[in-house]
Amino acid sequence: MKNIILASSSVYRKELLERLILSFTIVSPSVDESTTKGESAKDSAQRIAGLKARKVSKDHKESYVIGSDQTAEFKGQQIRKPTNYEEAYSQLIKLSGQTVLFHSAVCVINEANHHQLQAIETIEVKYRKFEASEAETYLRHEEVIGCLGCIKSEGLGISMLEYVKSSDPTAIIGMPLIGLSNILKKLDIDFHGH
Repeated sequence: MKNIILASSSVYRKELLERLILSFTIVSPSVDESTTKGESAKDSAQRIAGLKARKVSKDHKESYVIGSDQTAEFKGQQIRKPTNYEEAYSQLIKLSGQTVLFHSAVCVINEANHHQLQAIETIEVKYRKFEASEAETYLRHEEVIGCLGCIKSEGLGISMLEYVKSSDPTAIIGMPLIGLSNILKKLDIDFHGH
């Protein structure tokens, strides 16, 4: 039986992985998630997903460690997670009627076998046009501090969107399960039974 570790403290990533694998361990990685100068949002997502998996795999060399990260960009600039209500409100108002690209990356590492496989999914999200009062109401009802793009599509955030375009519907939640499934198949990891 292959030992699987999710290198994440995200409740949403845990819930996503439970769709594929019944038994896994969670180890929260402590990595610097800041972007490097000149790095694209897509490259940042891939690098940080790899960093998370690598950090945990150093202490769990025999395990298959899954790291994941998500970034977003608006007009070529990386979007940051809001740290307070004012930042969230400002970001949400700026995104009204706009299109944002989210990049959801996953990396699986097994140190013992020298495996490192990655997948990334880009999601096009169009925010619908909304009034400031709608943004205020939404922010009163949905906790979005620390949430990329101020949207939890698995909750009330879906009501703030016009459309979501992706070949993987789970990617917007934080981890591309289709890409992860393909990686696990390449590594001969059976779902639910591994």
